[in-house]
Amino acid sequence: MFAASSAPALPRLPALDGVRVIGAAAVIAQHVGFITGVTTRESWGGWVAMMDFAVALFFVLSGFLLFRPWARAAATGSTTPGARRFYWKRAIRILPAYWLAVIVCLTVLPEGGVAPLGDWLRHLTFTQIYEHAQIRRGLGQTWSLATEVLFYLLLPFAAAALLGKRWRPARTVTLAGAGLVITVGWIAAMGTGLLDTGLHIMWLPSYALWFAAGIVIAAVHVALRTSTAPRSWQVIDQLGSAPLACWGIALGLLAVASTPVTGPRGLAAPTAGQFATQMGLYLGVAVMVMIPLVFGPTTLISLALGSAPIRWLGTLSYGMFLWHPLVLDLIYRVEDRTYFTGNPLRIYALTLGGAIAMAAVSYYVVERPVLRWGSATARRRAGRATEHQRAVSAASAAS
Repeated sequence: MFAASSAPALPRLPALDGVRVIGAAAVIAQHVGFITGVTTRESWGGWVAMMDFAVALFFVLSGFLLFRPWARAAATGSTTPGARRFYWKRAIRILPAYWLAVIVCLTVLPEGGVAPLGDWLRHLTFTQIYEHAQIRRGLGQTWSLATEVLFYLLLPFAAAALLGKRWRPARTVTLAGAGLVITVGWIAAMGTGLLDTGLHIMWLPSYALWFAAGIVIAAVHVALRTSTAPRSWQVIDQLGSAPLACWGIALGLLAVASTPVTGPRGLAAPTAGQFATQMGLYLGVAVMVMIPLVFGPTTLISLALGSAPIRWLGTLSYGMFLWHPLVLDLIYRVEDRTYFTGNPLRIYALTLGGAIAMAAVSYYVVERPVLRWGSATARRRAGRATEHQRAVSAASAAS
């Protein structure tokens, strides 16, 4: 392994901020399409319905970005990320805005009066997905966040298991294939009736494959950039050098996903086979979108996705994801409009603009101050730990 002092810095990939923006905009489009009736009424509604491919984009991106520091540490012999620090950073990034959204939605949009205590406890603890019909109005999108939070909790343990005591990238990639096994087994259990597609479709095992794909991309990227990859893996760099081909494949997969093979467009749960098809197609889309941005050369598109305005929107993308259902609900309330009506382009523009505005308020008033406080707290803790270690070392030397 490399010495820690010679550890090469992995490149920052600003274009991935643009991927977050694409994902947030797609999620909003899918929800607007459903509420305006486009997905179930129009012949082209399948294209809007499959905008939920953004969930795959987010999960693959999370697997990549969060596993990469562990892979880099293993490949270079540098300090391994600590689980405690990882959990702290995730908590201060996710919880403030999420808890604020829960408080606002359960206060402003209660169904049948004041929201009961159980609703508060379930949503504040990310456990709303583990029983039937427990996700409340304005918070429907949070099922994916609840699933992702469980991935956060498991990641340090998964990283230790996947990396072992010595950096062997091929072994890591092979072991990450367990994500495929978990998802296939889970879907098979739904197909046989052992699990309920209306409930268990939201649980982490359904999406282990997507997170695992992000982990694989991270391991391959680190291996290639630290010259520890098998020579055959260079084909990934070559594939990344053909962005139009990759994105053309992604578009083709989306075209297939827009057909009934991925299941109904409404609220009815898909069959296990339809869900499996959707999982595979969306995985292909997410991977083909990311490969040119992670492995390919700088292009005009990657520069645009990494530009300052897009990076700013990327910073707000989490808030856009959290707040847009509330904005959409309020638009229909203010206009006294019934669901499954309305001009989709107009409603989308209003929802997107309102989500950006609320996300900006949430970020600058709540999220950024908490992030700064949390980072300062982590630095103080690290400083005290270093001083304590020095004192222990000095005492040991003196004795």
